[in-house]
Amino acid sequence: MATITLITRRLLLGASASAAGLLAAGRFASAQEGLLKPTPRCDDAPTRRQTEGPFFKPSSPQRRVLREPGVKGSPLRLTGLVVTRACKPVPGALVDIWHTDAAGEYDNRGFTFRGHQFTDSDGFWSFETIVPGLYPGRTRHFHVKFQAPGRNVLTTQLYFPGDSGNARDGLYSPDLQLTMRGQDRRAKRPA
Repeated sequence: MATITLITRRLLLGASASAAGLLAAGRFASAQEGLLKPTPRCDDAPTRRQTEGPFFKPSSPQRRVLREPGVKGSPLRLTGLVVTRACKPVPGALVDIWHTDAAGEYDNRGFTFRGHQFTDSDGFWSFETIVPGLYPGRTRHFHVKFQAPGRNVLTTQLYFPGDSGNARDGLYSPDLQLTMRGQDRRAKRPA
């Protein structure tokens, strides 16, 4: 079973009316390749806020592995880096994620495919999960909340490139699109 690894184009997290934003730039690894260095563009505008939708649940468990034994779906490792607009790492930033199962259903009774963690001293975060299924009327996506210590929460969504639902989803935004590592030849490996 292959793991799909993704790399974000860039995510600049705005902190409401504050002057400094945060950048969550993609940094990904597969079993065969080493960790990629982040390639943030610190001069970009803050990331677009998007709705948390009707299925957000507070108090998700703190964990990195969202896959549970016996759950169907294509494994995926999604990782990133949270840094300031000056490209400095933000340790201790909250990263909360939730998404559907492979059949497009949200778990509203428990916390399947829901979890949070805090960035490490380098601003790094990582989740092991599955590729979310298609929820009726939506394209394939992740919901994510980011919050640097002492800052406002940014809620947004991350989208898959080339998904057939992108064109019909009114919330889809290409600037929040993930880039599959194998498709993004601009992603550079560390020297």
